[in-house]
Amino acid sequence: MALERERDGKRLHVKSRLMGESLVSRSFAEQLETAPQVRLFPDVHVLKIGGQSLCDRGAKALPALAREIVENKARHKMLFTTGGGTRSRHIYAIGLELGMPTGIIAKFGSSVSEQNALLVATLLAPWGGLKIGHDEIVKLATYFGQGCIPVMHGMPPYDYFALPPEKGRIPLHRTDVGTLLLAELIGAKSCIFLKDERGLYTDDPKKNPGAEFIPEISVAELRELDLDDLVLERPCLEILERSEVLDRILVVNALEEGNLTRALDGEAVGTVIRRK
Repeated sequence: MALERERDGKRLHVKSRLMGESLVSRSFAEQLETAPQVRLFPDVHVLKIGGQSLCDRGAKALPALAREIVENKARHKMLFTTGGGTRSRHIYAIGLELGMPTGIIAKFGSSVSEQNALLVATLLAPWGGLKIGHDEIVKLATYFGQGCIPVMHGMPPYDYFALPPEKGRIPLHRTDVGTLLLAELIGAKSCIFLKDERGLYTDDPKKNPGAEFIPEISVAELRELDLDDLVLERPCLEILERSEVLDRILVVNALEEGNLTRALDGEAVGTVIRRK
């Protein structure tokens, strides 16, 4: 790009389409041409290990899941995130009772999610499990080259600057959102949420045994249903809808042995939520 000096000779600019723009103009954003998004790690699967659904079950869930992860290590590159689970809900409740702002409550959630990342990484340590931070994403190629299984906490790094929700002060953007943003960032091969339910239902199946299972649905169709409860955080729908590199996300019951393997191999398992 060429350099250009203002007529009064005082300021020097890099000449580009963005020079002199406010960056908030709708019409300019619609006209701006950009290159297709680069997929940094198109061969990596991003998987979230649910906090309440899996981490909190301890020995009843994690060792079996760890064995299946190790069994797939030779065939698939996997980057794991972790949810916060029951402990995050406990600290949220205390923070809300004490009048804490959304940013502080989000920071609480990050710390609990990070505890679970350390838990999972330690469990996988004999086979290359490694706890990493958000700023180590650029090192993923090195970690995979060394045979590591990287694990990071799923909470997106809004922390103190978390956006206040429309109602209440529980952060909108939690570990589901962080996982999907990570998959979007690296242009992942897939984004898989490991839960303790088969997938998406018309209602919470734990509370309503009559809830119907939904094997496949689009973001638009899911919005039309206007469900009271969802298997994922609601901002995930908007993120998926706007993605340039992801066309679907998958929700799988990881308590059923073999489901992780089937999901990694692209088999029909769980619920597929499509972008279109």
